[in-house]
Amino acid sequence: MNYPRIGLIALAGTLALAACNRHRNEPPPRAHDAITVDSQASLITVPVTADLGSLAAALERQIPRTLWTIDKPGQTCVPSKRVDIGIATLKTPKLKCRIVGEVTRGALTFAGKGKEIRVAMPLHAVVRAEDIGGVLKRETATADAMAHAVIRIRLAQDWAPQGTVDIRYDWTNAPHLTFLGQRIDLREQAESQLAPVIARLERELPGELGKLQVRRQVENAWQSAFTTLSLNRRNPPVWLRVKPTELQYGGYELDGTRMRLRLGLKAVTETFVGHRPKDPAPTPLPAMTPLEAEAGRLAFFIPVIADYCELEPVLMKALHKRSARPFAVPGVGPVRAKFHKATIYGTEGGRIAVGVTFTARDDAGRIGPTTGTVWMTGKPVNADNSRRVRFEEFEVSGTTDMRGGDLILRLANTPVLDATIADALAQNFEKDYAELLGKIDRAIEAKREGTILIHAEITRTRTGRIKAAGQGLYLPVWADGEASITVAP
Repeated sequence: MNYPRIGLIALAGTLALAACNRHRNEPPPRAHDAITVDSQASLITVPVTADLGSLAAALERQIPRTLWTIDKPGQTCVPSKRVDIGIATLKTPKLKCRIVGEVTRGALTFAGKGKEIRVAMPLHAVVRAEDIGGVLKRETATADAMAHAVIRIRLAQDWAPQGTVDIRYDWTNAPHLTFLGQRIDLREQAESQLAPVIARLERELPGELGKLQVRRQVENAWQSAFTTLSLNRRNPPVWLRVKPTELQYGGYELDGTRMRLRLGLKAVTETFVGHRPKDPAPTPLPAMTPLEAEAGRLAFFIPVIADYCELEPVLMKALHKRSARPFAVPGVGPVRAKFHKATIYGTEGGRIAVGVTFTARDDAGRIGPTTGTVWMTGKPVNADNSRRVRFEEFEVSGTTDMRGGDLILRLANTPVLDATIADALAQNFEKDYAELLGKIDRAIEAKREGTILIHAEITRTRTGRIKAAGQGLYLPVWADGEASITVAP
């Protein structure tokens, strides 16, 4: 007595299936778009060091041990003086003498701190007054001083170092003579004699600074920074390509005999997923520009990707688990399903396509077993800065390979199957996200590429909206870090 109703149901289902197959009997079109990655601007610290030991040795060679000699005959060593002897006042004669002597230096000590190179030069003067008015044969005086040659360095536009020299004195015993109670001060004369020494230092300094090869080291750092770093080796391979655009100079610091230039490498960082891209072609070292901001910031983009083929076994596991219980299909009753295959890929409009091949039969046996593939599409969504993913607008888009009736289509249109598939695909990206960031953090913590050593640390991340592309389901992540590049020996 129920056959007419069943026949009507079957006829309606067949007509619905025929209508569906006329318009949607092909799988959804595949998307082939790659994951697009925006370039990020970075300003990376590039400390370049130079050893000033050779400069100290050069100054030691160039500055003679005997700085100057003194030989001045006919000098007034003792002026005339009135002397009261009680019965009369006598005027003593001037006493002439010859002043001779020399000023020598000790070993130089070389130290740098802050912006100054300080060359400490100990001085020792021995000055004698000879043939003093034919009365005394000799009077000797000594003097000690510490002269500090202060050198400041600057870099020209072409990165060539230049320097200026100043001298400062710290007299421990200013050069003078004391004879018959009279002090003869020689400080002014000593300082005037040191002036040619300083002039010579200034003349020789550019050549000696050039031997430090500062420009060569800066150029080496610049050329080596055109590189590609591995952020993740597989699942998926992720690469960070660094393309310098400018090199900024922010001064130098001195520590002992080490000069440390503070440079900022302005670069574009590009992230690539898949095959390793070619290193960018190096460009010539640009002219020096002032450092605009504090260097040390590395910015890059990280796509956290779920490959579609990795999602398929996840979905199959959930469907197998759900198939242990019948599905309630309106107008049919309990329906058993056996799932054979799941196919997932990206389709148009930022959606994913899900094809599920299965066999369905109703428990009552009123409708014969149906086998086929049902295609559904859905749009993955998440909130900003969240890794929790859900699917919206999940709906049946068509069927293929249908054999045996419309039970497949009926089951596919039940909210239970939709929810099972959507829940299985709505993975929490938090674990993948944390694992990838951990890998990247370890990968760039101390990375040697050729002659450079890159130190970096991720300090802040933010996530965007998830998207289905042809290459995979991915979550865009932007990361900021602190980074420096040093030239490795």
